[in-house]
Amino acid sequence: MNARLTPAQASRSLAVKAGLDYPVIDTDVHVNDYNPALEEYVQQYGGGELVDALRKVLGSRFNTRSNGKDWYQQTQEERRYYRTLRSPWWARVTRNTLDLATYTLPELLAERLSEQGADYSVLFPNDVLAPLGAGKHRQALHRAINHFHADLYGKYSDRLTPVAGIPLHTPEEGIEELEFAVKTLGLKVINIAGGVRRPVPAVADKYPPAHHPDVAKYAHYTDFYGIDSDYDYDPFWAKVVELGVPVTTHYGSQGWTGRHSVSNYMFNHIGHFADGSEAFAKALFFGGVTKRFPGLRVALLEGGADWGANVFTHLIDRWEKRNRVAVQNYNPANADLDLLENLFQRYGQDFIKGRKLDKNTLLLDSLGVSAFPHSREPNAEELDDFALAGIESPEDIKKQWADSFYFGAESDDRTVAVAFNEKLNPLGVKTKAIWSSDIGHWDVPDLTEPLAESWDLVEQGVISEDDFKALVFGNPYRFYTEANPNFFAGTTIEKKLSLDKKAA
Repeated sequence: MNARLTPAQASRSLAVKAGLDYPVIDTDVHVNDYNPALEEYVQQYGGGELVDALRKVLGSRFNTRSNGKDWYQQTQEERRYYRTLRSPWWARVTRNTLDLATYTLPELLAERLSEQGADYSVLFPNDVLAPLGAGKHRQALHRAINHFHADLYGKYSDRLTPVAGIPLHTPEEGIEELEFAVKTLGLKVINIAGGVRRPVPAVADKYPPAHHPDVAKYAHYTDFYGIDSDYDYDPFWAKVVELGVPVTTHYGSQGWTGRHSVSNYMFNHIGHFADGSEAFAKALFFGGVTKRFPGLRVALLEGGADWGANVFTHLIDRWEKRNRVAVQNYNPANADLDLLENLFQRYGQDFIKGRKLDKNTLLLDSLGVSAFPHSREPNAEELDDFALAGIESPEDIKKQWADSFYFGAESDDRTVAVAFNEKLNPLGVKTKAIWSSDIGHWDVPDLTEPLAESWDLVEQGVISEDDFKALVFGNPYRFYTEANPNFFAGTTIEKKLSLDKKAA
């Protein structure tokens, strides 16, 4: 057996890193929990009942079941009958055994950061949000797992920091776990799901979920916290800003309509993080959350950065056409009925010949029945979809979208060029892409490659060297320090920047 080489083995990324005069911050590293150690910790924290809850949620996380069987136990006919989702499989690195161990052993990961090319990494343990499915044990299990990770990675805090998983079924539980994670455990970043599934009241009243779980499984809606929620999440966002905590999410949409193939995982997977994150981010925007909390910083990971620029563009396009003043262009009351009648008399004789003309009827017939599907016209307060967001100009959209949100871009994602295209994006904006290697997942078979893959985009002319610097350092640094100016205190980033300043 070959021993590890020290210092770090040569890699393409190490070579790229040697040519940079700034640090590299990786915003998305996935690590595995060694189950026996985790279970032992949870046992001490909450006893056998909490361990059972842990095993249940970990065993069912990607295991969709219908009629008591999982996808592999069902026939093709059963999968179609029950519409059983084809879920992920073989989602972790295995053939590259060194990397497998690296994602599980904190000391080895800390040692290999230089080989990867990063100076500092934010860690997302793969099980950090698993407790969301633990029912009554949800909060206790979250707290135990967060505590486990804080203890496990604490000695490497100069280079590594794990996120805290925060449940948000109610704002109250979110605040409780946020305060414990930050004030007691010393964690600095949180990871949340972008939404909570809730029963549709009209269905739940008729088919109570406790007695009809199969109905509840399908008859639900998603609460994205920012708009149309029955809960007021503002106290939670206020606490986030008060404590100086950057918010992150890997919010997927597999299983949503259009992403529910019973046979093909790739059909369900491609684009699903972008779709899920878009729904969450738009809820915060249209719900006015980013207006009321301008210091809130949210990173939307694994979905790429191009969709953030795309939504920004369409927000401006649509506001210009449908703001509360411009929307009057489509108000039937503003039609010139005399002119319409005159034009029909001159150009539409074949249509009106033999018909008794009525100006209002003529308007309705010209627009088509489908233009009037409602029982009444909207009231004044129902006209402006941008009202809660308080949008009065395109610059407001920039502040509440492009300044509030950061978009995780994986190393081989060429579409990151869209985020940096100030000619394409309105107002000359570069939406803030942040380097997210995603090592630890199946799309990165070798942890030493991602930084080099991103540099390949420079050499291929996809992005500039300035864009690369913004991607791997400038934007990640801004994301964390805009939320918490002291985020990097005592870390390798602070040390390197201090040395660079002295050298200058």
